[in-house]
Amino acid sequence: MADRTVGLLHPGEMGAAVGAELRRLGTPVLWASEGRGDETARRAADAGLEDVGSARELARRSDVVLSICPPHAALDLARSVGGFDGTYVDANAVAPGTARAVAEIAGARSVDGGIVGPPPSPSVGTHLYLSGSEAGSVADLFAGTAVDARVVSDTVGDASAVKVAYAAWTKGTAAMLLAIRSYAESAGIEQTLSAEWRETLPELPEVLARAERSAHAKGWRWIGEMEEIAAAFAAEDLPAGFHEAAAEVYREHAREWQRGVPS
Repeated sequence: MADRTVGLLHPGEMGAAVGAELRRLGTPVLWASEGRGDETARRAADAGLEDVGSARELARRSDVVLSICPPHAALDLARSVGGFDGTYVDANAVAPGTARAVAEIAGARSVDGGIVGPPPSPSVGTHLYLSGSEAGSVADLFAGTAVDARVVSDTVGDASAVKVAYAAWTKGTAAMLLAIRSYAESAGIEQTLSAEWRETLPELPEVLARAERSAHAKGWRWIGEMEEIAAAFAAEDLPAGFHEAAAEVYREHAREWQRGVPS
């Protein structure tokens, strides 16, 4: 499968790591520098990706296009390669409904993807859930890499549903813990609560510290993801308010971080 050329839109931290794993197998991986910044260019160069300038040129030269971006950009990214007739893989943290909307734009060969885990490397694995009629073909691309590609079904939206359910817990509960800490601060009982946690729930202080570190580094990207999770819950007639609130927690956390306000 290494003879297929993969176009990567756009190499952020996760995308560049996935691209580097494909390059390790000898798979040609392209990227498009048009409109991208110096940091993206550095990541692409470090991963061994070939710059072809524009998204249109990337689509022309690729057999598979892999989209890994913040959730709010998923639809626009699919539109940027309009007319692409290869396999388009949307591996973004979106609701199943959004995944189906991407497939409407990208065509019948669309594959839905959901990434669970850290950026992959030769020593660190991650899971890529896939669904759609060509999910198996895409999974074959990653054989022998640190990306453990797992086919869920042939139905677009199912892989995104797995990602939604997983992140609803991991990132949703992190937001809840940050909100609880903010409440304790406002109520003036943070020290008492922290002492109680240390005595009866001794794991929580470190869980809170991890949540805060992650929110500092990635929380701005999680706003859209929480909104996508809320939409997914609403589509199943389940309460969306948990994750609408989580989006607001991350939004406020991002504002405070930008202002340099300790949280």
